[in-house]
This record gives sequence, C-alpha cells and structure tokens, in this order.
Amino acid sequence: MMTATSEEAIHRVWDDLSGFGADHSTQAVLHLLSFLCETVGAWNATWAGAVRLEGAHDTDPLQGWRVGAVQALHAIPPHPDEGHFKDILEVWDKREIDPSFLLPMQRVGAFRSYSFRRELPASWFESAFYQRYYASVGTVDALFVAFPLNKDCESHVGLYAQTTFTDEQIAKLSYALRGIKWFHRHMMLSYGLVVASSPLTPAERKVMQLLLTSASEKDIARQLLLSAATVHQYIVGIFRKFGVHSRAGLMALWLSCSS
Repeated sequence: MMTATSEEAIHRVWDDLSGFGADHSTQAVLHLLSFLCETVGAWNATWAGAVRLEGAHDTDPLQGWRVGAVQALHAIPPHPDEGHFKDILEVWDKREIDPSFLLPMQRVGAFRSYSFRRELPASWFESAFYQRYYASVGTVDALFVAFPLNKDCESHVGLYAQTTFTDEQIAKLSYALRGIKWFHRHMMLSYGLVVASSPLTPAERKVMQLLLTSASEKDIARQLLLSAATVHQYIVGIFRKFGVHSRAGLMALWLSCSS
C-alpha cells in the first residue's frame, strides 16, 4: 500500500525531471534511476528503449522486439560503460532464447511489471545464464516495468537487487513510472527510437543534445572537440532522420513529442 510520504517523494522526483533541459536527458534518467534504487534498496538500475522491427514475426519468439538503447546507473567492472548489459543483449539479438527473454513478451502493448523471482521457476536460478549474468554480480532478483508508447515502441526500466522484490516495492515502482509518459517519450526521442527513421549514433546523440540549446555550430564543434565540417555533417544527418530541415523544426518536433 502506498503511503502519503511515498507518493510525495515520487511527485517531487517528477517535478525534478521536468526541470531537466532537453540537452540533459542522460542526467535526468540517472536521477530517476538513482531515486528508484534508493526507494526499494536496489543496487543497480537500467533504462532501455525497445522497438519492434519489421519482418516475419510469426517465426520469431521475440516477435520482432529488440533493444535499441540501454543506459545503466552503475557500470559493472571490468566494463567501463553498459558492456555487461550489452553482453546480455548480444545473446538476445542472436535469438539464443533464455526463458527470461520471454517475460517482456507477456501482455505486450500494456503497462506491466515482471520480475524474475515472481515469474520464473526455481530451476532457472540454477542455470548457467542466471549464474553468469546475474548471480555473478550479486543480483538475486530483477524487476522490470514496461511502458508502451505505441505498438512498436516501449520504454523499460529495470531494477536489480540482492533480495527478492516485495509486492509493496513493485507497487511503488509501478506508480513512480506510470505517471510520466512524457518522460518515456523524451528518452525514446533522445535516442532516435521514436519518430526518427533510424536510431541516432552516439556521436549524433551528443550533437543533438547541444542542438537543442542555444549553442552555435561552432560552439558545438568546440565543446565536442570536432571540426565544424564534421559537426555540420552530423547535423544534416540528424535533420534527415527526424524529417526536419532546420534547428527550429527539430525543436518544434521535440516539444510536440515531449509534451
């Protein structure tokens, strides 16, 4: 059961998120993930953007769904970034289907939560997959909350804990993530996973975040230590992917999709 204190803390975080500028989506999601970890005592958290690819889904147990972007709160040594989680996604992309991969396929298109201890049999926790990717880094249970934006696009938040998640904790996390549809759209847009014709590259993403500020092309080049010509090429590519012809068009698109 949610308490008034818990609700107020969640509402404050929603207010915090609305104060982050369009050029600070990375900082915003890290702020949210940090709060969620503190709320339920998780040791790590991830945000992931999932998209459904075109093709023959009838023969694909994952129904065409692939993870287009992932961001972790804490990197897991020896990886300097999200390498640990990307290792898991490489197995996903090869369609080496582990039972845990089928959990997000349940009730696709609906807001939902799913956790390992609640959904998977005890025998799975003895598997080589669990031992390698979860037990080896201290994860006893993992909880995920999925927010569908349309039939081909979902935002997923994962929490990783050294204990089993309780029903009360799951309810808190679901409440915290259900009331911010604008934020889920914002994150998907920042990676080019919605509206854009194809996902943004890491370099394009850095340029786009600065494009959404008052920085000139020369300022962007200076901040990113790139040549002006290279920055201009990135900008042209970004405009093409989002189907706009100017910075004003990109900003208008961003505002319309983030509201």
